[in-house]
Amino acid sequence: MRGYYSVDQVRAAEADLFTRVREGVPMQRAAYGLARVVAAELRTRTGGVSGRNVTLLVGSGDNGGDALFAGAFLRRRGVAVRAVLLDQARAHSKGLAALRKSGGRVATDIGTPDLVVDGIVGISGHGPLRPAAADLVGKVRAPIISVDLPSGVDPDSGAVDGPAVRADVTVTFGAYKRVHALAAPWCGRVELVDIGLRLVDADLQAMEIAEVGSLWPIPRSTDDKYTQGVVGIRAGSARYPGAAVLCTGGAVAATSGMVRYVGSATDQVLAHSPEVVAAPDFDSVGRVQAWVVGPGCGTDYSALDILERVLGTDLPVVVDADALTLLATHPHLVRFRQAPTLLTPHAGEFERLAGAAPGPDRVGAVRKLAEAWGVTVLLKGRATVIAAPGAPTYVNEAGGSWAATAGSGDVLSGIIGALLAAGLEPAIAAAMAARVHSLAANLAAEGSAPISASPLLSHVTPAIRLVRTYVL
Repeated sequence: MRGYYSVDQVRAAEADLFTRVREGVPMQRAAYGLARVVAAELRTRTGGVSGRNVTLLVGSGDNGGDALFAGAFLRRRGVAVRAVLLDQARAHSKGLAALRKSGGRVATDIGTPDLVVDGIVGISGHGPLRPAAADLVGKVRAPIISVDLPSGVDPDSGAVDGPAVRADVTVTFGAYKRVHALAAPWCGRVELVDIGLRLVDADLQAMEIAEVGSLWPIPRSTDDKYTQGVVGIRAGSARYPGAAVLCTGGAVAATSGMVRYVGSATDQVLAHSPEVVAAPDFDSVGRVQAWVVGPGCGTDYSALDILERVLGTDLPVVVDADALTLLATHPHLVRFRQAPTLLTPHAGEFERLAGAAPGPDRVGAVRKLAEAWGVTVLLKGRATVIAAPGAPTYVNEAGGSWAATAGSGDVLSGIIGALLAAGLEPAIAAAMAARVHSLAANLAAEGSAPISASPLLSHVTPAIRLVRTYVL
């Protein structure tokens, strides 16, 4: 797992570090690591280091000190360094002295740099950039490397509610912070510099690709189609038959067990996935080990009746799409249900369920709903957040927004359902499915082309094959 740490956790680890090393050592380690990343970026972008120009935007905190000491290291590599001090009276005195001693200079304008280092605000800062800083950042035309996090982006929630830096690279020290997952588009590439922190378990975690591959259900020598997991899917309607095709297709692609389908889109489902076993009605479905209910089902009385019957079983259930709309007015059907239950809302569906939008603190909002209802909740987005009562919270940063297309959520719910049927617990199944789903979207887009849900579905199997290569 990769941990993403809160400000409080980082501060506690830093306080411990300060008791173990001499004063100033952590900042020197951070500054040296920052300087190395800046030099490597200069080399990549301009072909060299010596003779290049770097401008430091320096605030009053330790991040400003990191930037100033890094500037001194860069001067020794022959880089021309100028520092723009946003609060000269409160600039880090030792860092400023080191920069000046190395031949760096203080300036009032940005100049024409090859790179800009953003050392304006650190993890103690909150809220948007102040006007003077925003004005400076608005004039930057060079790539930006941020120190620890892009200034103006909230370190815990990743929220941006005004002017902020959009970095090309973020260099963080000792630990990944929550902002790096929750506001990835603002952070750019994130580079971690080890400064010697001793870390406890993070309050927000992401599954590494090798972990996903190692846990993915693969047929064993003793398995048959039943032991690998049988998932039942209630999806689709006369108006939305494609939802059934996409949802069953996701389940078929996810595992080698069996997919059973009940709904009005049998012909379309079988035309796309002839291995699906279709039933004429709910009572004829046969034995399943998990259910997916909701995509494209509608919200009429018959849809409510099926939802009640599915949730009345003692099986794991994924509740998605139209079924979430029904739950918003019938929450008693799912609150503190004894069997594993996973809700997969987008922001609008979340608001209907919770009575309020997720807001800037998406992690806190998802945790609150999960605890209040006694279920696992997956809130969709570029940074998908998954929370369950009394369990770690997971995040999947998709690396892009290619999956933001109609029907992609139907594919995701099918994948999750198949993993639940294979015996995985809901939060892990959701985290694994979100990782493979986003990877499939990126593969389908090939990094540059908009996609729809159909090519995303066709890339689920290649995505699983790819995550499996990390453990084979």
